[in-house]
Amino acid sequence: CTPSRAALLTGRLPIRNGLNVVLFPTSKDGIPDEELTLAELLKTRGYTSAIVGKWHLGHRPQHLPLRHGFDRYFGIPYSNDMSPTTSVHPNKAAFPKTPLIQGEKTIEEEPDQSQLTQRYTKEAVSFIRDSAKAKKPFFLYLAHTMPHWPLAASERFRGKSGRGIYGDAVEEVDWSVGEVIRTLKELKLERNTLVVFSSDNGPARYLKEEGGSAGGLRDGKGSTWEGGQREPAIAWWPGKVKPAVSHAFGVTMDLFPTFAKLAGAELPKDRVYDGVDLGPVLFEGGAGREPLLFHYNQGALRAVRKGKWKLHMETNTAMPERKNYTVRHPPLLFNLEVDYAEEFDVAAQHPEVVKE
Repeated sequence: CTPSRAALLTGRLPIRNGLNVVLFPTSKDGIPDEELTLAELLKTRGYTSAIVGKWHLGHRPQHLPLRHGFDRYFGIPYSNDMSPTTSVHPNKAAFPKTPLIQGEKTIEEEPDQSQLTQRYTKEAVSFIRDSAKAKKPFFLYLAHTMPHWPLAASERFRGKSGRGIYGDAVEEVDWSVGEVIRTLKELKLERNTLVVFSSDNGPARYLKEEGGSAGGLRDGKGSTWEGGQREPAIAWWPGKVKPAVSHAFGVTMDLFPTFAKLAGAELPKDRVYDGVDLGPVLFEGGAGREPLLFHYNQGALRAVRKGKWKLHMETNTAMPERKNYTVRHPPLLFNLEVDYAEEFDVAAQHPEVVKE
């Protein structure tokens, strides 16, 4: 939620800017003014930017997208399960009704969630068309609400997937991506536009309604296990990205320096960036950099990935009762090259790696 979006839009670990916890409607925090967003950086190169969907970097006026580089915003400011009628949080009585925001104005309260994917798609396509008409380069950040709980799909997709409401919601998102691609092709922009599709976490296994699967990976959303962290991603740019399957390491923080380089923008020297340009992987078919990622949870370092190794100091497993069970361990070490399911602790056999 909040941390993943902070990482994507700043190219930095959320621990660096205080956005390492999930914000709620009662939270007073949000993205700091001194943080540079991708939209702000691209603006220096003449780009117009829009976010459609879930923001979740603060809902107070000073934290909303238009104050942080975006020119258009249509969506909800946090998760769709954070109102008195949708939440299971103990303090839900203190939550306001979920606002649907256009720009900085609330145009509806508790919008029909079954229509959100359709409405987001319409707004996204409209932004692309307007940008093309104005002959301006654009950055579209389309952050779909679905398939976050509570799940919903429009009548057109409801009951069509064979995988329940979860499958229906996913198929509608798939349709939405198709509409974006179709629009780019219609406007003859596909050879000048990079499209990236991914997710911000693994399947929410603690919710029976959600039918996602992490395959052979361990656990899911809310955990530092690979099932909660490792996501597939698709990059599409005809004539630039060759059709291939890559097992290169990358994180959403890498999109910041990747997009910056493509736009000809220089990263500021006054701050640390944790993202790395993915260009060599995307456009040259390279192996990419050595994996390196620090897994924080609410300010505490829980796990570290370096090369083929993954070290856990604490693990938290999302349970069906919607509780995170955190367990402190003597460090657990896994070789993801041969054990991506994280089943065999080899810390005792490699004390030098644990120490490092």
